[in-house]
Amino acid sequence: MDINTINAVSRPQSRAELWPFQEGDAWLGGGTWLFSEPQPKLQRLVDLSLLDWQPLTTTDAGLSISANCKVATLDAFEPPVAWPAARLIGKCCRSFLASFKIWNMATVGGNLCMSLPAGPMISLTAALEGVCTIWSSDGSARKVPVVDFVKGPLSNDLRPGEILRGINLPWEALSRRTAFRRASLTPLGRSGVLLIGTLSAKGGFVLTVTASTRRPVQFAFPHCPSARELERRLENDIPDALYYDDIHGLPDWRQHMTHLFAEEIRKELGEWT
Repeated sequence: MDINTINAVSRPQSRAELWPFQEGDAWLGGGTWLFSEPQPKLQRLVDLSLLDWQPLTTTDAGLSISANCKVATLDAFEPPVAWPAARLIGKCCRSFLASFKIWNMATVGGNLCMSLPAGPMISLTAALEGVCTIWSSDGSARKVPVVDFVKGPLSNDLRPGEILRGINLPWEALSRRTAFRRASLTPLGRSGVLLIGTLSAKGGFVLTVTASTRRPVQFAFPHCPSARELERRLENDIPDALYYDDIHGLPDWRQHMTHLFAEEIRKELGEWT
């Protein structure tokens, strides 16, 4: 869709050239949402495509993903064999409801910043203890866990003028065993429920609930919980109002599937304890 209110496009090539950023400006990564509907309040686009940000960087600390890394690039990544949890990358990339055009243009950072419940990059990075790096115009940077970065549909922790620089996934999280469950109302539909469980080498169990809730919800246990322990946490920590309600699933269905998948994940990972 044409955005006929735009009268300028900036193409920064360094951090210093990103600002000033003011009302009426928009960061342009892949643009898959930006160009999907009218944007009458926008006057200038700040195109991030010329920034020299390495899409993926593997270090002893883990995996760094730049905000402008394309989903197709992430999907093609070949992780070290020591990272069994990296198999979630392909599963989450294929949880997009997207054409091949979007697949090759959509960015990881854009998916997080949209902060929609069904965002599969949110599911992936939240489940693997991802931490966002956020740049401010004064030259400072701050770190925010993905589970705290996403506040709700179309709501995140970015302050005016800030930009998401990237997401770091720690080595320890990438070395865990995992279990994945996803449901939608149609075979190729948008995710209505997406749960990921992880199990550390020391037996720590983490369950991350996304898509069914308005924001990511994460439960951590020092060991694989009993069915009752897990059920109690789900009941106490996810109030009815937190389950999302749209054409892709009613709250009651999302709640039922969340509890069902949580127990399946508990049993699957419990076999390794």
